[in-house]
Amino acid sequence: MKKVLAIDFGASSGRAMIGNFDGSRITLEEIHRFSNDPVIVGDTMYWDVLRLFHEIKQSLIKSKSYGKIESLGIDTWGVDFGLLDKNGRLLENPVHYRDARTKGLAEKSFETIPKEEFYKVTGNQFMDINTAFQLMSIVKERPELIERADKMLMMPNLFTYFLTGEKVTERSIASTSQLYDQTTKNWAFDIAQKLGIKSSLFTNIVPSGSVIGTLSKQIREELDIGDMKVIAVCGHDTQAAMAAVPANQKDFAFLSCGTWSLLGTELDEPVLDESSLRLNVTNEVGYGGKTSFLKNIIGLWLIQESRRQWQREGKDYSFAQLEDMARKAEPFKCFIDPDDELFIPSGNIPKRVREYCQRTEQYVPVTDGEVMRCIYESLAMKYRSAIEELEICTKKKYNILYMIGGGTKDKFLSQLTASACGIRVSSGPVEATALGNIIVQLLSSRDIPDIESARKIIANSEQIFTFEPENADEWENQFMRFYNIITKR
Repeated sequence: MKKVLAIDFGASSGRAMIGNFDGSRITLEEIHRFSNDPVIVGDTMYWDVLRLFHEIKQSLIKSKSYGKIESLGIDTWGVDFGLLDKNGRLLENPVHYRDARTKGLAEKSFETIPKEEFYKVTGNQFMDINTAFQLMSIVKERPELIERADKMLMMPNLFTYFLTGEKVTERSIASTSQLYDQTTKNWAFDIAQKLGIKSSLFTNIVPSGSVIGTLSKQIREELDIGDMKVIAVCGHDTQAAMAAVPANQKDFAFLSCGTWSLLGTELDEPVLDESSLRLNVTNEVGYGGKTSFLKNIIGLWLIQESRRQWQREGKDYSFAQLEDMARKAEPFKCFIDPDDELFIPSGNIPKRVREYCQRTEQYVPVTDGEVMRCIYESLAMKYRSAIEELEICTKKKYNILYMIGGGTKDKFLSQLTASACGIRVSSGPVEATALGNIIVQLLSSRDIPDIESARKIIANSEQIFTFEPENADEWENQFMRFYNIITKR
């Protein structure tokens, strides 16, 4: 039995999972789970990175009781980073992508680099949160910090640096930065220079599955733990999840459903034309150098943040209760655009849903269940819109959507997605990101020969549910209403 350790960070929580591989099936054991809570100091939102590294250490300590662990891999959210000085010390806690420091900087960058040129090089969906614009804000507002910085490490590679002392950047996480050149497969040095970002910040880019090194002597002695390889898995959690899509065909659409919803497809080459620019579709790099062509959509954040607001009000709903409340509410009363900037910051999402509906002259939801129904149906409609945009750009028709990640626990959302999109939904695995992390480690060690075999193993290892579209005519009519609302707001 081969054992590897996956450490998977989401935007609100993290966990450590041991993957047990017997040659034909993978079984998972969760050995540690912890919250990932941002900390606001003054007017800045930070990641509590030292606390998170402490949780990695706790994961390693707990793994000792499970026998020999061959390797570990770390995946995280995209775009965020830490800055190191010339002695390798972290200069400050990484700033959270939801911090307000980057507002308007994507648009500002077009004064220096024409939007078409920028997209043709990097192929990324333009979002103020992207690494390029975070660095722009530091160059503009805190030049003394960027002067002291010697190297930039994206979040998964910051953690692997803490474990090994090796400074590298894994390719999938680099491709989230809007500073990765889709043609040269290296950093977009010309883009960085035009934005005032010094090229010396960048470290070598390594392919997914590369061995970074082993646990440092200091870590082994501190934790009283044996040697363990550290693998550069697909460091961006979306690409880890994409590696675990249990697809058995070349052309498929997938929806990685978590705090963010990432809806896309896997291609051999990036799409960098006028259509993908106009529709703001992103090109990232997945396992094996494949292109992950996808849309970033605000996802379960709307439900998670609504739940937090209701908890502050003394209503401690479980996620299962919220799903049930949405099921019982009357359908199609109102819609929101989940990607409206109104919903990006943390805070009172239910209040903002009502404000949006009032502003767009719709029915304003009264009950908490009506708010939830509005969010659920709006997400499903947004997924349909994204699939149509993918089909325009790729000139392909998708007849199945592989829905993966934590959102697949919610069977109501899976059914609404099938009905809204008018296609079959294959729902599962729930633990797609951890599984993808694990299979990249097993691919690295040659225990699994190729990604096609890995996906078959996952399909045989996990329970997958299928949902067929319902009430096609009604959903078609309501989609046109949804589209008119979000395009005329």
